Amino acid sequence: MTRTIITRATPPAARGPDGASPRPVPPAILRGARGLCPACGEGRVFSSYLKVAPYCAHCGEELYHHRADDAPPYVVILVVGHIVVPLLVLVEEMFRPPVWTHLALWLPLTLVLSLALLPVVKGMLVALQWALRMHGFDPASAEREPPPEGAVRPSLNSAAASFAP
Repeated sequence: MTRTIITRATPPAARGPDGASPRPVPPAILRGARGLCPACGEGRVFSSYLKVAPYCAHCGEELYHHRADDAPPYVVILVVGHIVVPLLVLVEEMFRPPVWTHLALWLPLTLVLSLALLPVVKGMLVALQWALRMHGFDPASAEREPPPEGAVRPSLNSAAASFAP
């Protein structure tokens, strides 16, 4: 009997091919969860509610390379479902309220949790992609794209210039 060895693709190296310094994942993810730039922790990741800024206003890091797509909503659905459904079942079993009470409780809670968690999860995902040099976050990547039309890299002051790539 012949055995076949299956190898899987490994995630991108922490170090870029140009020997760039490693990007630590946990601090980047925590910064992203707070909506801060994964590189410097000062600038904002989002220019509006869920729109990722093309550049960090503080350090000039390129953030437009992200590929968040549908992952944040899926994660939010998973988390909110694991919070709301057990509570709904518990309330139903303990108190047996009418249906309108369930609607009055769980619909607003689901909506508020979902809207509160979406930017947190998306910020974490963008930061994870940055830390692992996924997609165009690696300067040597074939996936690297030019900046979006109209996006202008902010001018850096001398203090922020030390964070520039």
